[in-house]
This record gives sequence, structure tokens and C-alpha cells, in this order.
Amino acid sequence: MPADPSPGLAGETPARSAGTPQRSVVDRPPRASATSAVEVRRSTRRSRTVSAYREGDRTIVLIPARMSEAEEQRWVNVMLDKLAAQESKRILGDSELTERAERLSAQYFEGRARPASVRWVTNQNTRWGSCTPAEGSIRLSHRLQGMPEYVVDYVLVHELAHLLVPGHGPRFWRLLEAYPRTERARGYLEGVVAADRLPHLPAARGE
Repeated sequence: MPADPSPGLAGETPARSAGTPQRSVVDRPPRASATSAVEVRRSTRRSRTVSAYREGDRTIVLIPARMSEAEEQRWVNVMLDKLAAQESKRILGDSELTERAERLSAQYFEGRARPASVRWVTNQNTRWGSCTPAEGSIRLSHRLQGMPEYVVDYVLVHELAHLLVPGHGPRFWRLLEAYPRTERARGYLEGVVAADRLPHLPAARGE
């Protein structure tokens, strides 16, 4: 059994396998930030390690050339999870959050959503985000800090869309369709809410 991923650039992770040398692109969105594709690069020089890093709008996963397709699939998922976990530990400041919102507006709304301010707040415990279209202000709950970047991006895109469409009608949701990880992010947040509602189990006797 291959060893668990080690720390690093999503880790230089020991691995063993069998297969044919090749380069492939995984056509599914990875579990992180603004990345849209995963490229797998096989190397004959690499015999026991797997690593991954961001390169523009791609995630590059480096694996041994002799790794099987099944092992490739498994290690791609492992490394995507590890990258997402590493990235989620970095908390953006308000200025970085504003810059991120501006980039997302340019990417998904042709720059039409123009926030005047974007900031973290600690008084939103029942909402992930909110905005005041008249002021152009967007506020994100501090509870999002530490969550995967694609989730934070979804909430930003959601609030940016409200600068263009105030309500939650069909036009609003059509705008949200531009963000490719809307359903994944909504599922993540719904899972967080469901977990918060679970009762706390009593400690076992003697603990």
C-alpha cells in the first residue's frame, strides 16, 4: 500500500504502480479555487513519488510513468484534496478579498458587477454573505475562513450577482450558472449546516 501523502507542494508522495508513460488531462473540475482542469504528467524519472502544483488555470499532477489508470485516478483525488487543504489555511485579508471579487466579476460577469468594498464580518452567523447593492458593499461571514477557496469564490460570485440582480429569481440563478462549481460549493455549505445541527454525542464513560 502506498504511503500517505507527505507535506510539501501538495507533497512529494511515495507511490508504486504499473502502466504506460503518457500525459493526460482530467476533464473534471478539481476540488479547489479557480482551477478548471487537471493535467497528469507521467515521468520515467519518477519512480516512487507523486506531487502536484498550480500552473495558471490548471492543476499539474506528476506521477510515475508506470502507474496504472486506477492508481492515477486515486492519486489525483488525493493530491487535489491535499492542495485544497493547504490553500484553505491561508486567510485572505479584506484588500485581497476585494481584488479576488474584482477578478471573479471580470471572469464571470464581464466586469459588470463592481463592488465598492468587500470585507469579512463577525456578525453574520445565519448567512454566509450579504450585500447592499445601493452601496456596492459585500460582506462575508468569518465562518467561511478556512473553507476551500472554491467555496469562498462561490459566495463572492453569489453576492456579486446580487449587485446585478437583487432577488433570487430565474435571472439571478442564470447568472450563477456561469460559475462552474456552484453545485459543489452549495453542497459543501449544506453539509456544514447539516453537521452543525447534529447533536453532540455524550463522552464515553471514563473519558
